[in-house]
Amino acid sequence: MPIRKTDPVQLAAIAVVAVGAATILGAWAFEYAGYPPCPLCLDQRIPYYVGIPLALVCLIVARARPGSWPARALIGIVGLLFLGGAVLAAYHAGVEWKWWPGPADCAAGAGGDVTTGNLLDSLQSTPLVRCDEAALRILGLSLAGYNVLISLALAAVSLRAAFRR
Repeated sequence: MPIRKTDPVQLAAIAVVAVGAATILGAWAFEYAGYPPCPLCLDQRIPYYVGIPLALVCLIVARARPGSWPARALIGIVGLLFLGGAVLAAYHAGVEWKWWPGPADCAAGAGGDVTTGNLLDSLQSTPLVRCDEAALRILGLSLAGYNVLISLALAAVSLRAAFRR
């Protein structure tokens, strides 16, 4: 069945899959280019890892039953996932701007580098990437800042489709 131009759920699901996949690929590209992610960066990827497959399922359901409540419910859940992702990204951006402290596992809450007393742990540990220092800023925004904008856009598109008749 071809995509109906008037079915907002199908269009929203396609947008989530396309933009979400591009965002994750971009994050992986920055990581490959030498910008390792901090723990909060990794947490911000969870809505994408859950939302993209869920949007694919939504697209399948919406193609089989355009405008159905299951399709609208699925895209609504996707929208809520990305809304939560936007909140987490905003929190991370605030940590980077030193508006509030970050969690202890990001070294921001611990006041600097975290060391372990166990020799085995210290030999196996990898360098801790700080959450309170933006690894890269583009036009004044960190990657967490851009994630706020992308997540809000995906949430808005998804939630609008969920509640549109």
